[in-house]
Amino acid sequence: MRAKILEKSNDLFLNLGFKSVTMDEIASSLGVSKKTIYKYFENKTQLVAAVTEYIFDTICNGIDGICALEMNPIDELFSIKRLIMEHLKDEKSSPQYQLQKYYPKIYASLKLKQFQVMQGCVIDNLKKGMATGLYRSDIDVQFISRIYFNGMLGIKDKDLFPLNTYAVHTLMNYYLEYHLRAISTEKGLQQLENQLRLK
Repeated sequence: MRAKILEKSNDLFLNLGFKSVTMDEIASSLGVSKKTIYKYFENKTQLVAAVTEYIFDTICNGIDGICALEMNPIDELFSIKRLIMEHLKDEKSSPQYQLQKYYPKIYASLKLKQFQVMQGCVIDNLKKGMATGLYRSDIDVQFISRIYFNGMLGIKDKDLFPLNTYAVHTLMNYYLEYHLRAISTEKGLQQLENQLRLK
């Protein structure tokens, strides 16, 4: 039951927003009483924390699976982007913005975990790209990994990139292309062009 509550809440939160969805709506969409939900989660804040952890773990496991395939680093980044888009349902409601505004402690904790995981993943990707001649050999790996993370957060800022002007999917594509054009060699750019043709 706990897993069902997490899955349904995850769906509703991503489509409608963390603030907008009530415990009544979650109970009703599951066909259970609110009491059933409170048996597993004391309050909505606890449920929001559990759901963000659930999304984070699901995406991390997916990323680990992609990295284990040992594809070339440019294809790897595009596969990770597709996985994230699949799980975040195109973020119609800007869940990250609502999380930051209404649940700042949960947001801060999630951001720190995201940074630790993502930086490790991006550093590995950069080193692999340099070793295979797809990325320039003179890039500062620490700097690029931090800029990449900061940019990923930046494109989710709805004041800078309003949802009615920029679809999340489009922003992710633009940003990934921007990042790769900055660090790729000629060989890497050819690989990037191959991926862009697949879009």
